[in-house]
Amino acid sequence: MININRFIGEQITSRLSSMFISDIKANAKELQQNIEGKSVLVIGGAGSIGSSYIRAILPFKPSKLVVIDLNENGLAELTRDLRSTYGMYIPNEYRTYTLNFADPIFERMFRKEKGFDIVANFSAHKHVRSEKDEYSVQALIENNVIKAKKLLDLLSEYPPQHFFCVSTDKAANPVNIMGASKRVMEDMIMAYSTKFKVTTARFANVAFSNGSLLAGFIDRIMKKQPLAAPYDVKRYFVSPEESGQICMLACILGKNGEIFFPKLGEEKMITFSSICDRFLQSLGYEKKECATDEEAKKFAAEMPEDSKIYPVVYFKSDTTGEKDYEEFYVPGEILNLTRFSSLGVIEEVQKREMSELETFFERLEALFVKTNCDKAAIVAALKSFLPNFEHIEKGKNLDQKM
Repeated sequence: MININRFIGEQITSRLSSMFISDIKANAKELQQNIEGKSVLVIGGAGSIGSSYIRAILPFKPSKLVVIDLNENGLAELTRDLRSTYGMYIPNEYRTYTLNFADPIFERMFRKEKGFDIVANFSAHKHVRSEKDEYSVQALIENNVIKAKKLLDLLSEYPPQHFFCVSTDKAANPVNIMGASKRVMEDMIMAYSTKFKVTTARFANVAFSNGSLLAGFIDRIMKKQPLAAPYDVKRYFVSPEESGQICMLACILGKNGEIFFPKLGEEKMITFSSICDRFLQSLGYEKKECATDEEAKKFAAEMPEDSKIYPVVYFKSDTTGEKDYEEFYVPGEILNLTRFSSLGVIEEVQKREMSELETFFERLEALFVKTNCDKAAIVAALKSFLPNFEHIEKGKNLDQKM
């Protein structure tokens, strides 16, 4: 078995310890003051980033932790993992609920609790593959934007001391609908900054996160199926541990209305195909590059159990929404690169009027109820709100690939 955390550090991030440790140590006293004895609500806490955020925040000893997620199995594993970890602090008041944060049951629970000191929302459609047709796009926007607004309205009844909502590097100059939805989300939470403190973070791909291409490598190996990866797409990566630490630092140490991002240089970007090469090498395999999916599947189906040659298919990215490179900020945003050793901060973020957002949401909801609503109409609506949204439709999505 491969040690995934070690593989990430040695072969992907080139960091054997977290890049955020120095900032956590330097600000330990402030983190302790803001977390110890406080009540914490984590929405989407069973996911890769949400669960890592929980592990980052627990050492500072909150008095209460409530975790919400639709993934019942994920919540069970989160609890088992926390309670099976040596030295892990878990507050006496620890509860998990299999709930949608937009459900009336959630509202009832939140009001009975009279809110929480710290609220972090990780519930989101996060994959570019979520973009297929008008149905998938509507579900994506409903979750990332419209339901998220409903949550902000509820939080306004009992304002938290710290509110964090995760964003993505794909929100900077978005080329896909997922990124555009997160850019709208950023604008939306900033509009609520007059009611309570809000922060967010744009960051890199989380190596081996749930549902990611890299996590899929493990499943493919277990099932003796070929590996597939684009050779032309470069990405920044952080470890799962680092993903939670970014969010904790932004949530607790960020000032109202700020956006955080990791300070990673372009030399840290890496292609998926090169990670695939290293993954197979770490398992003791020699790769066999196949020209087609069918050739690779046939080779995998016929290879002996003890074969040390493994089939791969490397391809040029040709699906809608894939960006050739990643960026954390755009021209015109005010950057502070000195406050933290490992984090950059976008300060003085321009805020849109709530009335502008309300008008846009009304347009979206009116569009969604039309029987002739299609993806092109939704993209047009997003472009009207985000002038820099450069959507390129290629007529092909990731569900059509291995």
